[in-house]
Amino acid sequence: MSTTSDTTAAGGIDRDSTAPLYDQLRQLILDSISRDGLQPSDPLPGEHRLCEQYGVSRTVVRQALAQLEHEGAIERIKGKGTFVARPRTSESLVHTLVGLFDEVQRRGGHVRSDVLRHEIVEADAEVAGALELDPGTPVVVLTRLRHVDGQAWSLSTTWMPLDVGEPTLGVDLRESSLYALLAAHDVVATHGVRSAEATVATHEQATQLGVSAGSALLRLRSVSRDESGRPIEFFIAYHRGDRSRFEFRLGADSSQGSLVHVD
Repeated sequence: MSTTSDTTAAGGIDRDSTAPLYDQLRQLILDSISRDGLQPSDPLPGEHRLCEQYGVSRTVVRQALAQLEHEGAIERIKGKGTFVARPRTSESLVHTLVGLFDEVQRRGGHVRSDVLRHEIVEADAEVAGALELDPGTPVVVLTRLRHVDGQAWSLSTTWMPLDVGEPTLGVDLRESSLYALLAAHDVVATHGVRSAEATVATHEQATQLGVSAGSALLRLRSVSRDESGRPIEFFIAYHRGDRSRFEFRLGADSSQGSLVHVD
């Protein structure tokens, strides 16, 4: 009787093994990616070819691919095929006050921002409520399309009280940190509330982020406060849903969550 390791080494499915067929196929696909030196965005065989190559049903193939996609090893694009996924990188954007620029820079990546809007406006009801101001109070608004390592990443709009945001006006924020700029003016966030929810892309958002209208987005909403408790920043950011997921590290008494993006 053959063993799973012997058969796997030979590039086949071991039907005498107690391991599920889809899990064996999953490992075989991972082995082939490593053995063939495939890189992110390289194509993988289609479902029909995998069925023929390994002598399994389409159901088994789809289960294996679904598991690999969940693990972030592959990326399936409707109408195009299956590809080796780009590496995933964790960001502490949900459970800390770290900004995108600082988090990506810390891991050695590069953030570039297209500044779409940076001006003084009157606060509407939502912004005024978040910043604890009267509606119509002047605030500074900053809208940026964020790119990480050359890839469209998120669309964010930040509102700041006038005295907080005014020093940022006229400053080039295409490749610099807003939080670092604020800190240079003695404005530092010490606590706040940040939430995340699922939504879908409008036509305008889809065009900017390079997705189809109606595609899934992850919406982050955050209010940051300084040491005195005063709101100093309110932002709403839309992250591409096809490149975002939550991960939680669980313990008996605590948990830690992070937002993970396909790089």
